Amino acid sequence: MESLIIEKTNDTPSINFNIETGIFRISDTSWPEDAKRFYTPILEWLKKYFEAPKPEIVFEFDFNYFNTSSAKIISKILKMLKDNFDKSNIKIKWFYDVDDLDMKKAGERYSELLEIKFEFIEIKD
Repeated sequence: MESLIIEKTNDTPSINFNIETGIFRISDTSWPEDAKRFYTPILEWLKKYFEAPKPEIVFEFDFNYFNTSSAKIISKILKMLKDNFDKSNIKIKWFYDVDDLDMKKAGERYSELLEIKFEFIEIKD
């Protein structure tokens, strides 16, 4: 299985799931016209990855914005991570800009709803 790399566009995030380093990162802006179409191959890649995962991965969410349809997919990704905690030591990092408390609160809501511990990392400009 190869790493999954997708370059960002104006409305889709950067995806960098590096199998060698064990760091899986989604970053930038996510407001695709069709979030389901954009994220379906990513969800399928993750499903395949978790058939034989590495012992440890770090999953990093570093959004500056995401829309409602992306929020639903983020929830699915987090649920998939939670469902695979028994297969791999998974650490979740949620980045947010020091001035963007809404993004921090979004991460806190996911953490509480799915009962998953996040590491919150404040970014200062």
